[in-house]
Amino acid sequence: MKLITALFLLCATGSALANPFPTGNAQTGKALFDKYNCNSCHAAMLGGDGNTMFTREARKVRSPADLVEQLKLCSGNIGAKLTAQDEQHIAAYLNRYYKLK
Repeated sequence: MKLITALFLLCATGSALANPFPTGNAQTGKALFDKYNCNSCHAAMLGGDGNTMFTREARKVRSPADLVEQLKLCSGNIGAKLTAQDEQHIAAYLNRYYKLK
């Protein structure tokens, strides 16, 4: 019984660690990303598809903390007042590109 309990706890811990934005909802993040028209800046900087910002070789974001920090900088650039929860939602959405752990 102890072995089964230990195995269950190990699996549960691994799942929690795999999601760096556990309080974020990707669907809500997509809605916020669209609401603030975030990709308009990316498209202007890179030309064409703004989503290439997230997959380019020289991207700045390499960790969950980097992503949240970048969200703070970007939201300031567009005058959006994001809450900490909004940041988690958007980060959860953007993590489909970054695949951060």
